[in-house]
Amino acid sequence: MPFVMPEGLAPEVYPLAWLVGRWRGEGVVGYPGVEESAFTQELEITHDGGPYLAYRTTVRLVVAPDDVAAIDPDAPATDDPDAAPQGVADAGDGPVWSTEAGFWRVPPERPDGLAPDKHPVELLLADPSGHVAVYVGETGNGRIDLVSDLVAHTATGAVVNAGKRLYGLVEGDLMWAHDLAAFGEPMQPYASARLSRADG
Repeated sequence: MPFVMPEGLAPEVYPLAWLVGRWRGEGVVGYPGVEESAFTQELEITHDGGPYLAYRTTVRLVVAPDDVAAIDPDAPATDDPDAAPQGVADAGDGPVWSTEAGFWRVPPERPDGLAPDKHPVELLLADPSGHVAVYVGETGNGRIDLVSDLVAHTATGAVVNAGKRLYGLVEGDLMWAHDLAAFGEPMQPYASARLSRADG
């Protein structure tokens, strides 16, 4: 399917045009103190004609049949291993693991040393667990590399110190990986996923 430039998109964010749309898929999360778990994700990247893109995503854990009692103790048992348990009929019904909202920007100034086929990029994110982050990096050829420039949290917020993110367009899908330094742990893999377009 050929790429079509989103109508009304500001020229400033043309280098990020391939991100615009609704995406849905699966991934895995795991970290010291966090048991490795599969998840589903819905991601929406939109624009209103301004020189930025709006970003909103929700990650929900996949609930195995053995875990249904923890969510719905009244759910009936089933002998069908392929049947989704009651109350977990589809990926959207699992418990929310995380949400994020923010904005993508392409700053007008090019940093020294940036390759001619790359563009600078910024990602500003807010997380309801009580922290905000600013990521900076570069984009080009269907790939975005980001590192955290600033991370702040409230007195009761999640203690996140730094992060790295990678986004890539692979065979029409959006693949991403997130490394994290948090809760006294060094930088290491935290989550990754492969998402497919859900808007057409």
